[in-house]
Amino acid sequence: MAKLSLSSSSIFVFSLFLCFLSSSSSSDSFESYIVHVQSSHKPSLFSSHNHWHVSLLRSLPSSPQPATLLYSYSRAAHGFSARLSPLQTEALRRHPSVISIIPDQAREIHTTHTPDFLGFSQNSGLWSNSDDGEDVIIGVLDTGIWPEHPSFSDSGLGPVPSAWKGECETGPDFPASSCNRKLIGARGYYRGYFAGQVNGTKLHAAKDSRSPRDTEGHGTHTASTAAGSVVANASLYHYAQGTARGMASKARIAAYKICWSVGCYDSDILAGMDQAVADGVHVISLSVGSSGYARDFSKDSIAIGAFGATRHGVVVSCSAGNSGPGPETATNIAPWMLTVGASTVDREFSANVVTGDGKVFTGTSLYAGESLPDSQMSLPDSQISLVYSGDCGSKLCTTGELNSSLVQGKIVLCDRGGSARVEKGRAVKLAGGAGMILANTASSGEELTADSHLVPATMVGAKAGDQIRDYIKTSDSPTATINFLGTLIGPSPPSPRVAAFSSRGPNHLTPVILKPDVIAPGVNILAGWTGLVGPTDLDIDPRRVQFNIISGTSMSCPHVSGLAALLRRAHPNWSPAAVKSALVTTAYDVENSGEPLEDLATGKPSNSFIHGAGHVDPNKALNPGLVYDIEVKEYVAFLCAVGYEFPGILVFLQDPSLYDACETSKLRTAGDLNYPSFAVVFGSTGDVVKYKRVVKNVGSNVDAVYEVGVKSPANVEIDVSPSKLEFNKEKSELEYEVTFKSVVLGGGVGSVPSQEFGSIEWTDGDHVVKSPVAVQWGKGSSAQSF
Repeated sequence: MAKLSLSSSSIFVFSLFLCFLSSSSSSDSFESYIVHVQSSHKPSLFSSHNHWHVSLLRSLPSSPQPATLLYSYSRAAHGFSARLSPLQTEALRRHPSVISIIPDQAREIHTTHTPDFLGFSQNSGLWSNSDDGEDVIIGVLDTGIWPEHPSFSDSGLGPVPSAWKGECETGPDFPASSCNRKLIGARGYYRGYFAGQVNGTKLHAAKDSRSPRDTEGHGTHTASTAAGSVVANASLYHYAQGTARGMASKARIAAYKICWSVGCYDSDILAGMDQAVADGVHVISLSVGSSGYARDFSKDSIAIGAFGATRHGVVVSCSAGNSGPGPETATNIAPWMLTVGASTVDREFSANVVTGDGKVFTGTSLYAGESLPDSQMSLPDSQISLVYSGDCGSKLCTTGELNSSLVQGKIVLCDRGGSARVEKGRAVKLAGGAGMILANTASSGEELTADSHLVPATMVGAKAGDQIRDYIKTSDSPTATINFLGTLIGPSPPSPRVAAFSSRGPNHLTPVILKPDVIAPGVNILAGWTGLVGPTDLDIDPRRVQFNIISGTSMSCPHVSGLAALLRRAHPNWSPAAVKSALVTTAYDVENSGEPLEDLATGKPSNSFIHGAGHVDPNKALNPGLVYDIEVKEYVAFLCAVGYEFPGILVFLQDPSLYDACETSKLRTAGDLNYPSFAVVFGSTGDVVKYKRVVKNVGSNVDAVYEVGVKSPANVEIDVSPSKLEFNKEKSELEYEVTFKSVVLGGGVGSVPSQEFGSIEWTDGDHVVKSPVAVQWGKGSSAQSF
């Protein structure tokens, strides 16, 4: 299971100043304020404005508890926001550096913030042109569903679509009333799982309900992301507060429970996919896949099931996997599947580390418990002694291996890896530690994933981790504290960026097909959660929440599943390939800063083997201008071209007559498949590769004229013929050929194959139809033998 987790119109109003939970008694009387200060008054002994602001708040009377910093501002404004009592407010007003104190005001925001980040608007674009996906059915194959969740309310929906053929399986914990006009069907598939248990061990009743009920949380999260109803006042504790909604909020959901506490069995997956097609779903959302290299298509039940679903006109949207940042790690890479990687959004949950030398390191956390204890050593600014776990018995903070005499009452810096991130905090707590700083190692780079920690804790990037370790090593008495700042929405740091965990290409099975196809929001995503486990999904977590924030390509997949549902509603005659094409050719590859997308694993610009065509842009996908369509027989010809033969190929075809497509196809090579992107493999200097493509005019102007623009990769010459496409009523589809010529050999003998990137785009003045070009040298044949 792939698990780790819009510019809009003015009706969407953001607030950067979100209140923490209201106090339970009037005597506390804490409120949030924005405090403007004179920046020039910052004493030089403070290394940052944040450190100074913390000091200002620490100087206030505690009455009845210390003031709490929310945010520090040092760019658009100078000052900070904080939770203050009346006594603290008055004391701060008398401070000579304070200019003004303004009460914070609540603003209406979207908590499943990705609709805003993706540019959705109620009055224009994809939402308004698709009726929010009404009557489109999304089959979510996952860990089941929590039917009582408000994200699955059917308020305002019409009757169940007449084309629906499924049912609602009942059980002791899943009565018939669990389904409604929103959750129109639910089924559970456990036989493969049950048969696979050692010695026939039975399912644990409390953990593995033999019904569609979600006992893990993952399925509820993905279903509500794809098609959750509108829910006001959603949040995880005080984080990401606002209104939650899925991508296609009026689409119907059919839940197929194919995953259990120990995993997902191929037999159960294939049964779920098979039934979903029979039931009449329009989109299958599958956040499940291999943990290692993708398997041969013919041995991959997901690829096989997806081929069958595609034959029936069903869009199959899948997660790329969380095995990044290594190359060739993407799974679910068959060309008939829509493969989705993960990106960040412009929302963060800031929890910064302040070390005793005054340095501030950016971090992230969803911790919502008691604050760090006050120091017992008379340290300044409530700093606490800091140690490195590697000096205390276990650099990975493994449970039972930390020396309690060395970590008692201290903040512990732990290295990422080896165990669950939240489990490390538990290990620190059991050893008597006061808090934790979780540091990325080089493999995760600067990617920050927020967790609902069990102790005061935050995650920092690899660079910060290195600096904090050095500080501990060189300081006689290292100290630190963690400032939990809450939710921040804004342009800094830039977004989107590609998550380090997001699995990447090149496609190790068929390198002439570019995978992943696109990226979508998958880092720190808020959506619905089960009522049976805590936000960490660990047995040690007793908490229960209605919404949870998690990360993974599991979260990015249902975003695209919902977008596919919207496109199917707006264009009911589009094939699955046309839906994919629209999303691919309208994707963008720059951050909101205007710079190229960054790979968080390296801090360097990303490329098409990492992000595919780029980040989805749903409103542009509504009207892509041209699409690259693919019929099932072309996929059959592709399979033959990469080495599948009769009778083995029948695992996909079901109908032997389809094998004739191999003889009648116009595909010269596998690279001629009418894919909306280009992946080229050269063996040596002077190699020439030719691909044919056919584009269909789906714009409103039947007489559109498109001209080509080429950005050639380094060491490659590209010629497109013809360079102009003139459509008319009789010619809505036109063919062109691309010739790629290697002019300089990339890489030396024995080196890693060289890679270069470019693009081919067609434009008529209104539309830009852009296809990425990814080139490799030294990979071998562009065909794959099976």
